[in-house]
Amino acid sequence: MNYRAINDEVFVATGGVVRVTAADVALVKSKGTCNARKRARLCAHPGPDDPLHEMLIVLDRGTYVRPHRHAGKSESFHVIEGELDVVLFADAGSVRDVIRMGPYGSGRAFYYRLMEPCHTVLVSTPFALFHETTNGPFRRDEVEFAPWSPAEGDPDVAAFVEAIRGQAAIGDRSVA
Repeated sequence: MNYRAINDEVFVATGGVVRVTAADVALVKSKGTCNARKRARLCAHPGPDDPLHEMLIVLDRGTYVRPHRHAGKSESFHVIEGELDVVLFADAGSVRDVIRMGPYGSGRAFYYRLMEPCHTVLVSTPFALFHETTNGPFRRDEVEFAPWSPAEGDPDVAAFVEAIRGQAAIGDRSVA
């Protein structure tokens, strides 16, 4: 597959037909587990203005995905490898639901689709690889981050993530 590197996390497939092989997946996995933010994506769509975004994404267990939502957009995941929890929040920050995900045959949900709820992703295996589909265009300034969650790089991130992991494991639904 031909692609262009946008940075050490984002790779965009080139050409009118995108074919992904095991070697391509291995590349995304290696890039996602060795960069500073512990994530990588291979975009099958040509750019941020495309009306449909399809990505193969790898997240390392150490990745922090700040709770956020995309107003007016839907998002779906299809897990290929590894396990993760999609944590959905109420507006005030309490845990509303946890979608435990894994590959087909794992006994967990392997696919989900959501509209608008604030959410985060917690990887429970060394890494997780999934196919994400969402509507474009992507505008970074339109992502709504939860005001009660720490920003990336904040010293409170580790404690915040562990609190969510603990509550998701025991079913406690209060985070904020």
